[in-house]
Amino acid sequence: MTQDKLAARLGLALALLLAARTTAFAEAPGSDPKAVAVADQVMTTLGGQKAWEATHWIHFRFAGFRNHWWDKWTGRHRVEFINQKGEHWLILENLNTREGRAWKDGKELAGEEAKQVVSRGYATWINDTYWLLAPYKLRDPGVTLTLDGEETLNGQGYDKLHLSFEGVGLTPGDQYWMWVNQTNHLVDRWAYKLQDFKPDQQPVAWDWKEWQRFGSILLSPTRYNPAENKSILLDHIEVDQPMADTVFTSAEAMVDAQK
Repeated sequence: MTQDKLAARLGLALALLLAARTTAFAEAPGSDPKAVAVADQVMTTLGGQKAWEATHWIHFRFAGFRNHWWDKWTGRHRVEFINQKGEHWLILENLNTREGRAWKDGKELAGEEAKQVVSRGYATWINDTYWLLAPYKLRDPGVTLTLDGEETLNGQGYDKLHLSFEGVGLTPGDQYWMWVNQTNHLVDRWAYKLQDFKPDQQPVAWDWKEWQRFGSILLSPTRYNPAENKSILLDHIEVDQPMADTVFTSAEAMVDAQK
């Protein structure tokens, strides 16, 4: 499976939450209070719930090619990319209504084909933003949090959070683990075991590296898989840089400026 196909499959467990401006703290009844406390400390370290709710605009590029512009307050979303075949794809949609328009190589699509492409655009938003923003979603409704013990990596102590999902999203059988640094309370690693993995297949782990401030929140732009010595980059990150309405209405290509 290629990195692109793998990445497109991940992070779908929280599709229910869509583009809500705020996040309700409504973890599933089975959550461990100690795990919830760790999750709350993560959010505080990242900038706090108020800073997350106040964040309006997010722009980033996933894995070196897929560009996202997101008006978090209204649900407007633009995703644009050139695939390995050299095809230019553009989707303009509203994540709250699931309605939108799509273009391939500058030609607008229609009918069922357009609906399918808009649906794929929505799925890429779910996936790609989870890779960028998962630590902000620990307390989302339907997420069950438990502590899977403590672990020491390279001399650093970690609380190991386990995430499972109560009937939400496209793939509720997925499981995630997050290693929360006991010193700075940031997520330094995650691992996932997807619902279609074979029973004996081990979770896949990625390190979260280079945490830094964007706007009023902290984000990590680099994912590193130590087992395979490969990285996924989330670059061209901009937070709360106002976006013109044309970003969400114009079919004129913008990706060239992101190369």
